[in-house]
Amino acid sequence: MAEDSDLERTEEPSGRRLEEARGKGQIPRSQELVTFAVVMSGLVAFLSTAPDLFHVLSGVMQNELRFDRATLANPKFMGEHFIAACRVALTACLPIFAATAIAAIVTPLLIGGWLFTFEPLMPNFARMNPLTGIGRMFSVRALVEMGKAILKSGLIGGVAAWVIWHEREQFLQLITMPPDSGLLYLWQMIRFTLLTVTGSMLLIVAIDVPYQLWDYTKGLRMTKEEVKQEAKESEGDPQVKGRIRQLQREAARKRMMSEIPKADVVVTNPTHYAVALKYTEQMRAPQVVAKGSFLLAERIIDIAKDSKVSIVRTPPFARALYHHAELGEEIPAALYTAAAEVLAYIYQLKHWHRYGGDEPQLNDALPVPEELDPGAIE
Repeated sequence: MAEDSDLERTEEPSGRRLEEARGKGQIPRSQELVTFAVVMSGLVAFLSTAPDLFHVLSGVMQNELRFDRATLANPKFMGEHFIAACRVALTACLPIFAATAIAAIVTPLLIGGWLFTFEPLMPNFARMNPLTGIGRMFSVRALVEMGKAILKSGLIGGVAAWVIWHEREQFLQLITMPPDSGLLYLWQMIRFTLLTVTGSMLLIVAIDVPYQLWDYTKGLRMTKEEVKQEAKESEGDPQVKGRIRQLQREAARKRMMSEIPKADVVVTNPTHYAVALKYTEQMRAPQVVAKGSFLLAERIIDIAKDSKVSIVRTPPFARALYHHAELGEEIPAALYTAAAEVLAYIYQLKHWHRYGGDEPQLNDALPVPEELDPGAIE
């Protein structure tokens, strides 16, 4: 049962999955929305320019149906006459063409955005499989498309029939009207009918757009196993990442250990903590070149002994350095005084070993603020 649940596509598509689908030309599209926008924009442009368009086309018909003797005698003139008429008619129709072209280009961007790819044009022999084609014929998508076609036909036909039935008395009255007023009234009824029938397509668009978005997302859903695999590919295998972190820690530890022989002193707890300090005249304050606890502290102490680096037992100072000083950085300003006393003691100790005299003694109560000392660990 667990394996079956992992194979079910129940997870929402990830951003990477959506980008891959987009790269293949798979984006949500609503043909009904495009059809409605193109038809409505063309209709509005036609109704807006109808008076001027009617005037221009009427002039074309009147002018181009008149021929003189010279035009009839020369076929070349007839061709030029026809080309000129077509040019004038097409120019008058340009606003309608422009409105429909803009609608056809801009409308798809509303739900899918802009996409330019040649991926859908690449040959795909899987599409030529007859069994796959038969399966698509009886799929849920095919049933939905058939339902939309039936709804569209019934809706548009029903609205058109309702408008005609509603205007039946006005149609009958046209017989008794004078030609000019009758044509004007007929034009008003035609305009109302076209806008009403075309506007009824909004119901189909309101159903199709949410369905296309839902169907697109549903088709890209992922199984739980695919989500896990993608997470591994994008973020890296946890085992590999763990191994990388381990190698990084080992490399950092090796670099740290190589700095211990260069240190001036190693302060200890004595065995729980060990911190190696280095100070030169170019530094503003002593720096921590190595630190560790328990086994790593023992290793630091052993290297310090082998390298003849002074080791000083100062539990409060060692604890404060371990918890509040970062590796490779200067010690906190609150520990400057304690560090100065320790370094002074080391310099005096070296002088005593070289020239003799009174053995120096380190202050047992170094000035370590209580808030920096987490307490002794015994």
